[in-house]
Amino acid sequence: MSFSDTVNSPQQNFAPLKNDRLLRALRFEPVDTTPVWMMRQAGRYLPEYKATRAEAGDFMSLCRDTARATEVTLQPLRRFDLDASILFSDILTIPDAMGLGLYFEAGEGPKFKYPIRNQADLDRIPTLDVNDSLDYVMRAVTSIRTEINGAVPLFGFSGSPWTLATYMIEGGGSKDYRYTKGMLYGNPQFLHQLLDKLAIAVIDYLDAQVIAGAQALQIFDSWGGALGHRQFIEFSHAYNKRIVAELKVRHPTIPVILFTKGGGLWLDIQADSEADALGLDWTMPIDRARQVLRASERQLSEHYQQPQRRKAVQGNLDPATLYGSPETIRKEVKAMLDSAYACGEKTGYVANLGHGITQWADPERAKVFIDAVHEYQL
Repeated sequence: MSFSDTVNSPQQNFAPLKNDRLLRALRFEPVDTTPVWMMRQAGRYLPEYKATRAEAGDFMSLCRDTARATEVTLQPLRRFDLDASILFSDILTIPDAMGLGLYFEAGEGPKFKYPIRNQADLDRIPTLDVNDSLDYVMRAVTSIRTEINGAVPLFGFSGSPWTLATYMIEGGGSKDYRYTKGMLYGNPQFLHQLLDKLAIAVIDYLDAQVIAGAQALQIFDSWGGALGHRQFIEFSHAYNKRIVAELKVRHPTIPVILFTKGGGLWLDIQADSEADALGLDWTMPIDRARQVLRASERQLSEHYQQPQRRKAVQGNLDPATLYGSPETIRKEVKAMLDSAYACGEKTGYVANLGHGITQWADPERAKVFIDAVHEYQL
C-alpha cells in the first residue's frame, strides 16, 4: 500500500499552530522577535541523534524508520527554543528511488553504484511515483507533524535539480564536477534531459510532502555556486523557478525558501521567481542582499507591469562561528541582525546559519546562537 492510499485530504486532523513567528516573517508581517532555526538541526552534532542512528543501524535505515525519523526531528526541539522543525531525511532520496544504488562510506559521504554517464543510463531512470517509492518520507512528515502538535511549523525539503544531477553524474560528492561540467559544455542537451526529469520529480515530491503535512518548503541548491554566471541561469535557476511556480499553483499559501550556497551574486536573478524567501550563505551581507532584492522587485514590477512577490531573506551566520566562545557568538549574532534590520524594516527575515550546522559543533554553543537571536531587541 502506498502513502497516497492512506491519506484522503491534505493537512487534516493536525493541531493548530501555536508559534507562527517564522511564517509571519516570511509574509512581512510584524513579529515579536526574530524567528530562528538551523539547517541540519537534527543531526550528528547531537549525542542523542548518534544514539538513535546507532539503534537504526545506518543512515538510510534511520530515514526509512518512521518512529526514529520522527524522534531525531524532535530532538533539537527539546533542547532549543527553535521557531521551526525540518523533516529528517536527505536530499538524495530522489536519486536513490531512481535506482542509482545510494550507499555511504565512512569519511567519504554519499556515493552511487550506478552513476548517470550516457543515454542508456538516463533511459533506465524510471518515472517516479513519489507516494510509492518515497512513501517512507511522507509517512515521516505526517508522523512528525502529528507529534509536534502545533508547537512550530514543519519544513519539507528537496535538493535542486542541478545539485541532484551533480551527485548522480559524479557518483558522489565532487570538488571539480568533472563529469557534470563535461556534459554541461560537451552535451548540454543530455544534461537538460536529466534536469527535466529531476524537476518533475522534485515538484511531485514537494507537493506530496505538503499533502502529508509540511507547512513550509526549502529547496537546497547546494552546489549552484559552482556554476558560471550564464550557466547558473540556464542549468540551475531556470529549473528552480519552474519548480516554485508549479508549487505555487498547487499550494499558493505554502511558503517556499530557495537556498543557493554561493548564490549571493545572483540574488537579482533569483528574485525573478515566486519564492517567498532566498537563503544566504555567510559571504553576502544581509543589508546588501535586501537592497538588491528591493531594487530587483521594482525592476521586475515594471517589466511584468504588475507587483511582484516580495522576497524575505534567511541566513547567514558562518557555521564555524559556533566554534567560538559564547561572547563571540553573541557578538556575531548582533552584527548579523543589525545588518538584517539596517533597512529599517523589522520583519521579512529569518535567522539561520549560512549552511548546515557541522558535526563538530557543541550543542551548548548552538543554544547560545538561538537564544542570542531571540534576545535581540527589534
